[in-house]
Amino acid sequence: MTTTPAHEETLYEGAPSLIPGLGSLALAVLTLGLALIYLWARRGGTTYRVTSQRIVVESGLFSRKLEQVDLYRVNDFTVERPFSQRVMGTGNLTMTTFDKSTPIVNLVDLKTDVVALYEKTRAAVEAAKESRRVRMLDVEQT
Repeated sequence: MTTTPAHEETLYEGAPSLIPGLGSLALAVLTLGLALIYLWARRGGTTYRVTSQRIVVESGLFSRKLEQVDLYRVNDFTVERPFSQRVMGTGNLTMTTFDKSTPIVNLVDLKTDVVALYEKTRAAVEAAKESRRVRMLDVEQT
């Protein structure tokens, strides 16, 4: 974990795995590695950075797009670890947010312990909400 000048701690930084599951591995082996070109392009130059204050997703091979969501806006998490990804040590983390431009943040094919990243991110979300004194109300519609 690194720290930036504004006391922003990096919880995770990386790109989606080139070979996230068994299907991708089999495809790469069967095509004698030629499928790796397709798999590389499919990643789309995407990089993820999760810090103690925000989530940054940068994507695009030629034209770049940067999406940023402050952690205090995160509402819910979903951790997905299908069998083929568990075997390869990858997983997905999806976050639902209150951000109008980015209501869902998908971090797919992460090359890390996704459950541990979820736990760190969840704690950082709670700390960010506490520091901004943000409270969520769960109101039932009738």
